[in-house]
Amino acid sequence: MKRVLIITYYWPPSGGPGVQRWLQFVKYFKEFGIEPVVYVPENPHYPILDSSFSSEVPVDIEVLKHKIIEPYRFAGLLSKRKTKQISSGIITSKKSSFIEKLLLFIRGNFFIPDARVGWVKPSVQFLQNYISKNPVEVIITSGPPHSLHLIGMQLKEALNLKWIADFRDPWTTIHYHKSLRLIAGSEKKHRQLESKVLNEANIVIVTSPTTKKEFELITTRPVKVITNGFAQSEIKKPTLDSSFSIAHIGSLLSDRNPNIFWKILSEIIVEIPSFKKDLMIKFAGVISDEVIESLMKYGLSENYSIIGYVLHSEALQLQKSAQVLLLVEIDSRETRSIIPGKLFEYLAARRPIIGLGPIGSDFEGIIKETKSGKFFNYDQKEELKKYILDLYNQYKSAGINISSEGIEKYSRRELTRQMVGHINNL
Repeated sequence: MKRVLIITYYWPPSGGPGVQRWLQFVKYFKEFGIEPVVYVPENPHYPILDSSFSSEVPVDIEVLKHKIIEPYRFAGLLSKRKTKQISSGIITSKKSSFIEKLLLFIRGNFFIPDARVGWVKPSVQFLQNYISKNPVEVIITSGPPHSLHLIGMQLKEALNLKWIADFRDPWTTIHYHKSLRLIAGSEKKHRQLESKVLNEANIVIVTSPTTKKEFELITTRPVKVITNGFAQSEIKKPTLDSSFSIAHIGSLLSDRNPNIFWKILSEIIVEIPSFKKDLMIKFAGVISDEVIESLMKYGLSENYSIIGYVLHSEALQLQKSAQVLLLVEIDSRETRSIIPGKLFEYLAARRPIIGLGPIGSDFEGIIKETKSGKFFNYDQKEELKKYILDLYNQYKSAGINISSEGIEKYSRRELTRQMVGHINNL
C-alpha cells in the first residue's frame, strides 16, 4: 500500500462541514490501496463539537497529534461570542462592534495567512522527525486554515516528497477576505503566499469549477475539482412531516438572510388562507437576530421553529423528513464558487431543493444536472414564488415527489476513487 500523510486541522470531535471531507476520504482509502496517516492538533479550539463523528474514525489508521497554541483562546477573553464566530470562519460586515473590528484587524494583519500559522514551525519539525523513521510517499494538506499548506510546502522542499494541496474554500477570493481589514502589506503577503503554494504543490485540488478557473490564472500546476459529497447513511427514510415544512440545515447569518424568500411566503399566506396553517420553517443551526427580525417583519412568527445545532445524524433525519429543503448563499460575485457541503446531503435525502444564490453560482449546475429541485437568483422573485406554489399544491394533493438522478457520482466512496487516481498519477 502507498503511505500518504494527511495534514488537517479539523478532525473528530470537531463538528461542522470542515471535518467531514477528510474523515470520509480516510474511511475509504484502504479499499483503494492507500494507507493513510493523519496529522491533527492535539488540543484544538473547535468552535463546534459533534461526538457522533468520533465513531466514524477507522480503528486501524494511525493518527498523529501535536500541540498547538490557539490565539483564539486568548481572544475569547475579550468576546467569546465574536471569537467563536471568527474562529469558525463566520465573518460578517454588518453591525460590527469595536471589539469585532479589532479582532478582525489582528487576525488579518498579525496572523498571516490565519491564526494557526504558529503551528507551522513545530509541525514541520515534528513531521520531519516522524517521516525520517516512518517514510511516506505523498503529503496532502487541507485548508482552510491555509497555514497548513505552508507545512506541506516546507516538508516537500526538505524531504523531496510529492505534495497535494486541497482547498475546501478559496484563499484571497473567499467572500470574507475583504472583511479582514488588511493593510496593503498584509494583502500583498497573502497573495504572495497563495501564489507560492499554488505553484509549489504538485497537484491542487479544489471543490468548485469557479475556484479552479481562478487558480488557473495563478498557476500552471494541474488544478482538479473534487467536490464535497454525501456519505452512505444507514438512517432509514423517516415519515415525512405532516406540515408543509421547509428545512434549512446549518448556519443562517445576517449576510445570507433571504428577505426575498420570507416576503414571498408572507404574500402566499395572504393569498391562500390554508398556507399559514400548513407552513413550518425549520432551522437547524445558528440563526442570526436579523433573520429572526425578518421573520417577524413578514408575519411569520408562528411559522418557524429554531432547533439549534444538532448532531450530524439528527441533521440527516431532519433533511429526509422535510417536505422541502432550502439552500441559501450570499448574493455576491465572491460567493459564486461556494458549493455548500449540505447540498450533497440534501441530494441524498431526495427531497426537493430550493436553491437561492448569485447569478453564475456553481451549485446551480449540480441542482439542474441531478434534477433535484430548482435554483433561483435574487432577481427571480416571480419564478421562485411559482415554484413554491407548485410544491405546495403537490403537498396538498398527492404529496411531493422528486425523481432526482445521477447523484451517485457525489457519494464519498466515488469521490475517494477520484482522489486516489490523482495520488497514483503523481
